[in-house]
Amino acid sequence: MMLHAVRRLVSPALGRSASTLVLVEHNGSAINPATLHTVTAAKKLGGPIHALVTGDACQEAAAAAAKISGIEKVFVAESDALKGQVAEAVSAVLLDVQAHNNYSHILANGTVFGKNILPRIGAKLDVAPISDIIEIKSENTFIRTIYAGNAIQTLESVDPIKLITVRSTAFEAAEEEGGSATTEAVDIVVTNNKSKWLEAKISKSDRPELASAKVVISGGRGLKNGENFEMLYTLADKMGAAVGASRAAVDAGYVPSDLQVGQTGKMIAPDLYIAVGISGAIQHLAGMKDSKTIVAINKDGEAPIFQVSDYGLVDDLFKAVPEMINSIE
Repeated sequence: MMLHAVRRLVSPALGRSASTLVLVEHNGSAINPATLHTVTAAKKLGGPIHALVTGDACQEAAAAAAKISGIEKVFVAESDALKGQVAEAVSAVLLDVQAHNNYSHILANGTVFGKNILPRIGAKLDVAPISDIIEIKSENTFIRTIYAGNAIQTLESVDPIKLITVRSTAFEAAEEEGGSATTEAVDIVVTNNKSKWLEAKISKSDRPELASAKVVISGGRGLKNGENFEMLYTLADKMGAAVGASRAAVDAGYVPSDLQVGQTGKMIAPDLYIAVGISGAIQHLAGMKDSKTIVAINKDGEAPIFQVSDYGLVDDLFKAVPEMINSIE
């Protein structure tokens, strides 16, 4: 691993103690579990932690955020203009809260939601966002991976406000209960004439959510077509697992993109990750190598996936997977 240090040449704020605002990601009622990991990262910075919940109907999410251990205050912005939590509208609220409270750090999940908001805030505040951190050394120094996880970068920021997205797999989840934060409504009229929320098409499944599942079974190009993913769905249902896929499988049209695991997909760290017919490109490994136990099934004994796996089976997946299904039955 290579270590790099980057210093941002911006005058720091003087005589200001740490205080953190966490942008809460939610679906209107339930909080995205990644937010709990972001709160843990915020705790490592020291100082008070506040949270911001936005949406057109987000009282349930705000109540849930107030219970998270470590959060002292929850700001709630509820407006029809915040439907769908589009970046332009959420950014306006976040900037208003920041202007009134002058936080030293603003944290968001390292998800599409967080990465959609913070760069816009960075442009407005003229500071450089720090993406996908995996460790906090101090209020100003952070560690993140670069080059698809092949190198680790130590970064020191002297910007007056640190904008940070957090890789959830690198931090433990904060307790969902035990907190007793106060709530405060954000008094702002949100106007957004740049974008309009239309709809969300969300796939529904009885299987666990890929991002938070304890067991994940992923398939790659070795499955040859989408129909053969049915084997993985059957195995996953018997194991109570989520199903994922490599980028190669997604690009080939075998499965939808929301199943993609990797640098340009979801970053996950389940207790058990089973890679079926996946060679192990570095982009894929970047999204799953933090898994506690990795099992690889591939007929190519030289496949890179075996270099990171705890257990490996060199065999034809079309023989191995049905045998696994039968053994569970």
